[in-house]
Amino acid sequence: MTATTDQISPPGRLAGPEEGITLDELRLASRNHAMPAEAMRADVTPPGLHYVLVHYDIPHVDADTWSLDIGGDVERPLVLDLQALRDMAARTVRVTLECAGNGRAALSPRPISQPWLAGAVGTADWTGIPLRQLLEDAGPARGAHSVVFTALDHGIERGIEQDYERGLTLEQAMADDVLVAFEMNGAPLPPQHGHPVRLVVPGWYGMAHVKWLSRITIIDHEYDGYQNAVAYRTRARPDEPGEAVTRIHPRALLVPPGFPDFMTRERALRPGVVELEGRAWSGWAPVEQVDVSTDDGATWQPAELSPSEHRWAWQRFACRWTASPGRYVLRVRATDGSGRQQPADQQWNLGGFANNGDQPVIVHVLEA
Repeated sequence: MTATTDQISPPGRLAGPEEGITLDELRLASRNHAMPAEAMRADVTPPGLHYVLVHYDIPHVDADTWSLDIGGDVERPLVLDLQALRDMAARTVRVTLECAGNGRAALSPRPISQPWLAGAVGTADWTGIPLRQLLEDAGPARGAHSVVFTALDHGIERGIEQDYERGLTLEQAMADDVLVAFEMNGAPLPPQHGHPVRLVVPGWYGMAHVKWLSRITIIDHEYDGYQNAVAYRTRARPDEPGEAVTRIHPRALLVPPGFPDFMTRERALRPGVVELEGRAWSGWAPVEQVDVSTDDGATWQPAELSPSEHRWAWQRFACRWTASPGRYVLRVRATDGSGRQQPADQQWNLGGFANNGDQPVIVHVLEA
C-alpha cells in the first residue's frame, strides 16, 4: 500500500515531562513480551522466551490451506503450499533478532509506543528455503527493482488500514541467508512467531522479518508503502523524511549477575570473584571487541569474546571482577568490524528506533 502524506494522521506523541506509562502502552506491553535477560546464558533462545512483537492481531492460519503467491514482474508466477516448500532443499541459519524500538522506554522525552527496555531480542535457529532460490524460480523481469512482502495480519496504523507489508530492493532480497522460514529451533513456527511461514532477513531489525507471509511481489520501482516510507524511519521532527531503519547497530548486554530485588530488578551478590558474562551482536559487521565497566563508565576493561560459527547470531563475552561490598553501576559496550561502537548515551529520535545506548545494571555487593 502506498502511503501519501495527506492520508497520514500526525505521528505518535511524546510523553510529557512527568507522564508515566499510559494505558495504551500497557495494552501493547501485555500483548508483546521481552526476553528475560537471564535467557542470554543460552546460545539459542527457546520460543517462549524469545521476544515477541505483533503489530495487529495474530492471524488464525490453517497450514493445510495456506499458500504463498509469488508474482508481479516475474516470468513464471508461482503458488506454493507448505508441503511444496518443505519438499525443497532447506537450510538453517542462526539469527539474532532485535526490535527496532528496543530501549525506547528509557528515552526522554519518551515516544509513546511499545515500551521496550532492553529485552526486545532473541536468537533462534530458523529453517526454510533461501529467498534467492524462490525469486530465481519465478524469474524477475528485466527492470525489476524491489520485492514486497505481504503478511496476513491486518489493522489500522496512523489512520491507514493495511496488511502489514515491507519491501526490500531486489539486491537486498537476493542476499545470502535471507530465508522464507517454516521452522524455529527445529519445530514448526509457533503462532506468535509467524506460523506457518515468515521472512528472516539476517542482520536487519525485526520489522523486516515479515511474519505470516502470504504474498511476495516483484515491482519495477522503489517500494513506498507505509511501513517503509513512514513508520520505520529515524526523525528528529515530524515534518522531515528521516532515514530508513535497516541493519542492527552494535549492542552488548549483560546477563544480570547475582539475584534480583523483586520490584526494582537491582541485583545483589556476595563479595568475591564474579564472572560477568553477556552477549553482543551487530548487523553491520561481526563484533570485534566488548568492554566492561564496573564503575559507571569511568574505566573500561576488555572482555574475552568467544568466537562464533554463526555470523548472524550473538556472541558470548565474559570477564572476571573482584567484587567488594558497595553499590556499583555495571556497563558494557560493543565495537564491530565496521568501526561502529555502542554509545554510552541513548540516541534520541522521534520513534525511538535503532537506539543502542548501553543499558546500566545496578549491583549491590553485600557484606560477607
